[in-house]
Amino acid sequence: MDDVNRSDLEVTPYAALAFAIFAASTSAILVRWSHAPSSVAAFYRVLFTTVIVAPIALYWYRDEFGRLSRNDLGFAIIAGIALAVHFAAWFESLNHTSVAASVTLVQTQPIFVAIGAALVLGERVNRETVIGIVIAMIGAAAMSLGDAGEAPISDATMYGNALAILGAITVAGYVLAGRSIRQRVSLFPYVTVVYTACAVTLLLLVGAQGHDIVAYPPREWLLFLGMAIGPGIFGHTIVNWVLKHLESVVVSVAWLGEPVGATLLALALLREVPDAITVVGGLIVLAGIYVTTIERERRRRPETD
Repeated sequence: MDDVNRSDLEVTPYAALAFAIFAASTSAILVRWSHAPSSVAAFYRVLFTTVIVAPIALYWYRDEFGRLSRNDLGFAIIAGIALAVHFAAWFESLNHTSVAASVTLVQTQPIFVAIGAALVLGERVNRETVIGIVIAMIGAAAMSLGDAGEAPISDATMYGNALAILGAITVAGYVLAGRSIRQRVSLFPYVTVVYTACAVTLLLLVGAQGHDIVAYPPREWLLFLGMAIGPGIFGHTIVNWVLKHLESVVVSVAWLGEPVGATLLALALLREVPDAITVVGGLIVLAGIYVTTIERERRRRPETD
């Protein structure tokens, strides 16, 4: 998969990214259907994803593990820990602040990715990128306001807000690490290390919280497996493939499309009808993604042709 010529990837990475974001959107539905503690669901989602990708990595890329530099291995482990902290911080923030505040603050991650990409990766943040980020985040904030009736923003606590921001920072670190390391390391060895580190971190969290590890009915195990295949394999794993071919800021802004996909799935599967603010916000998010990806790529091509 990593050996495809760059000339064949002018369109494919964007299509793959769109598919991955839609697959990631199934996470909210599967979590809603599950009655297991959120940290347990997150743990098994990552564990089962690891069980799927690890045999492929060990069979086809066994020699590459031995060639991993200490820096790449170390930062891949840090990326996995960051992903686990993202899951834990964001889920916990929902217990202390409003849904609107939590979702809005965790969706500030493109700002942190843009800053990190410029300072650490040397990726140029041009006008189209900034405009796209602003538009998409306005839309994300509008979609979040559609949930404000559940828990007024005025009731939000500083602790919950801080956890949501921590979730944004850590997922930004995860994206930036993937963008950097994936230039040198094949997909399956990289995600195997990342997912293993993430699963171990989440297992420690589940133990610290005192949740049961195995006493769940068959329905829950099927949902855990669905989380691994949908949001895990077809979501995060494909995003990590895309990170070799597209800049981290583009991927980060496109990820704001996840709430849009989740809203459409909730309408179809849960009969949750979005209000007008949510619909308008979703359209604005899509406009921001368009500016950051399609329009940005169109304007860039004359410079590279």
